[in-house]
Amino acid sequence: MTATEQQQMTCDIAIIGGGVAGLWLLNRLVRKGYNAILFEKNALGSDQTVASQGMIHGGMKYTLNGALTGASEAIAEMPTHWQQCMAGHGDVDLKGAAKLSDHFYMWSSTSVLSKMTTFLASKAARGRINKVPKDDLPPIFQNNQFKGSVYKLLDIVLDVPSVVKVLANNYLGRIFKINWEKTQWRKDANNKASLVFFYNNQEYSLNANQFVLTAGEGNESILNEIGEDSPRMQRRPLHMLMVKHTYPHSFYGHCLGAEKTPRLTISSHPCDEKTQVWYLGGSLAEKGVGLPPEVIIQNAEEEIFKLMPWVDLSNAEWAALPIERAEPRQKNFTRPDKAFASSTKKHSNITVAWPTKLTLCPNLADEVIALLDAKQLQKSEAPAPNLSFLDSPDIAKTPWQTAFGD
Repeated sequence: MTATEQQQMTCDIAIIGGGVAGLWLLNRLVRKGYNAILFEKNALGSDQTVASQGMIHGGMKYTLNGALTGASEAIAEMPTHWQQCMAGHGDVDLKGAAKLSDHFYMWSSTSVLSKMTTFLASKAARGRINKVPKDDLPPIFQNNQFKGSVYKLLDIVLDVPSVVKVLANNYLGRIFKINWEKTQWRKDANNKASLVFFYNNQEYSLNANQFVLTAGEGNESILNEIGEDSPRMQRRPLHMLMVKHTYPHSFYGHCLGAEKTPRLTISSHPCDEKTQVWYLGGSLAEKGVGLPPEVIIQNAEEEIFKLMPWVDLSNAEWAALPIERAEPRQKNFTRPDKAFASSTKKHSNITVAWPTKLTLCPNLADEVIALLDAKQLQKSEAPAPNLSFLDSPDIAKTPWQTAFGD
């Protein structure tokens, strides 16, 4: 075969992007009988996925103004959906993924929560969020200095790397590492895109009935490369904080303040027998965008002292993590209510998708499959194409593994 000859390969669907969204979609499509494959340029779960706090929530944290929103209604059933999958009874097999907590909390001063009393007692909230009696407070709040109120949300917190690993292991033979320096997009006369790989002095052309972009922030660079200006993306920057410590209590929850976004969000991630990492988000992370690491770390230390003065983190290690959350562009930069999937204008076989939140990855798969059904995409049920010239991607390290070492 000469360098000008091509080896032709085909598949039904090729997914670009190996976070939980892309991996979940791969699992759904293969189980539905599609000949689907997935490409990831770095490591599976890298960037936005491993930067997640792992909270699979049903939208109740979006009720801070005392009313259900479109976002909260769209995701109300997500915790149950994920739980069914973890039990092996859902549309994706998540058996073996680790759960860090069966619930998380909302807490604040009595004055803040009193504004929500009517809503919290309403039929809409009943069964989804319950006030915690003083005798049943989580260990971190069993201190005389705590004077606020605590509500338990019946949602879950997952170990995200284990979710990535389980989803990937289900279909390892269909997941490949893509090197964009050796790969390029092409478009034929019918506006159908294909991928061409240049390896071993040969060209390998992959024709897919549909390419689905689930690469988060990477979707934008792909769209720019192929000359698409729609759909457009927006970034929601955050400056997350990590604190590694020996304080004995883990915790998962939101501190409510005067704003719609939680004042502080904490998730706990074990490191070894003696240490854990608290991963901090919420308004603290939003307001920290653009600040030097030492400044946002100082802000975080002061915030925790204000909220939990009895917690001793004097010997803790701190690290800051600036991240970009990629979303479909919204009017006035509002938060998207649900997962998003849309066809492109200039390519008949490219779909772009953003889950907008980890918890909505199942919803993203539903949105993409609905588009494929509308296009009456045929299923070949063939084996995955022979892409043995490509490597397999690793599982990404967590931010705290990178910051503090394994």
